[in-house]
Amino acid sequence: MQDLETILSGYPTVPISLLPTPLHKVSNVSEDLSAELYCKRDDLTGFAFGGNKTRKLDFLIAEALDRGYDALIAVGSFQSNFCRMAAGAGVAYGIEPHLVLGGEEKEKPTGNLLVDHILGAKIHPINTMDWNEWEAYSKNLEDELTAKGRKVYCLPVGGSVPIGILGYIRGFYEIMEDCSRQNIEPDSIFCADGSLGTHAGLLLGKSLFGWNGRIIGISVAQKKQDAVDILKRIIGETADMLRVDPCSDDDIIIDDNYIGEAYGSRTEAASKAITMFAQRDGIFLDEVYTGKAASGMIDYIKKGETDPDRPVLFLHTGGNIELFE
Repeated sequence: MQDLETILSGYPTVPISLLPTPLHKVSNVSEDLSAELYCKRDDLTGFAFGGNKTRKLDFLIAEALDRGYDALIAVGSFQSNFCRMAAGAGVAYGIEPHLVLGGEEKEKPTGNLLVDHILGAKIHPINTMDWNEWEAYSKNLEDELTAKGRKVYCLPVGGSVPIGILGYIRGFYEIMEDCSRQNIEPDSIFCADGSLGTHAGLLLGKSLFGWNGRIIGISVAQKKQDAVDILKRIIGETADMLRVDPCSDDDIIIDDNYIGEAYGSRTEAASKAITMFAQRDGIFLDEVYTGKAASGMIDYIKKGETDPDRPVLFLHTGGNIELFE
C-alpha cells in the first residue's frame, strides 16, 4: 500500500467537502435482498446540497485559486449536479461561474437549474444533448471571456480531469478506513458511471492501496466500449501526472445494461430502486445516476453475481435534488 499523503503531496486543496462522509449498513434493504449492504453517503458531502463532485472541486478550485483564475466555465445538462456545485464553489471563492447547460430549457427553472439561478451563475444555454457540442461551445465562450480580459478556468463535463480525479483516490482510502473501523471486507463497490472521474479515482485508489475487491461501474450514459476507452484515458493521464502505475485493464468493470433509452431517461428498475431505498431506509436516490446504479447492484445481488458471504458497498454519489425537477 502506498502512503496517501505522499501520493497527493504538492496538490493543494480547499475545504469544500465536509469529509469524511458516513458509511453505514442499509439494514432494511439488506433484509429485503438477503445481503449485507453498506452505503457510503457521498450525497452528504455538505456543500451546495452535496454530492460526489465536491471531492473533485476540493482540488480543482484550489488549482484555480493557485493559478489566479477569476472566472470558471462548467459544462453539463440543465440538471447537472456538477455545474450546480461548481457554481457554488465559484461564488464561495470569488471565481465568477459560467455554466454551459445543454438540452431543452424549460420556462420555469427547477431542481439544479433553480439553484444555479439562486447562486447567481451566468447561464449559457445550448439546445442539444451532444456532449461534444457542449465542449465546443464552452471553448468559444472561453475565448470570448479571455478576449475581455478574464482568466478562465475551463472544466470539461463532470470535471473529470487528472486534478479532479485526486478527490476519489482520497475517497477510496477513506472508504478503506471506514471498512477497517467497521471490520468489514466488501466483495464489491458499485458506483454510477457518467463522466467516469469517480470510477477512475476509485480504480487508482484500489491499485495504490492493494485492495483485491471489485469496483463495478453502472453506466448511465455511454455504451460499454466507449466508457471503457474514456476510463482508460483518464486513468492513464492521472497515473502519468502522479508518476504511478495505472491499474490493470482486468480491473475495469463497466455494465451498460441499465441506461434505458438514453442518458437521463427514466427506467422502471431505477424507479423501483428509488422507492425501495426511500421507503425501507429513508435514503433518497435519483432517476439519472444513483437510481440506475442501485438498480444494477440489486440485479447483481439477486442474480448471485456478488459473494453472498461478503458485504456489498454502494457509493451514493448524490444527485437526489433531481427529484425536485
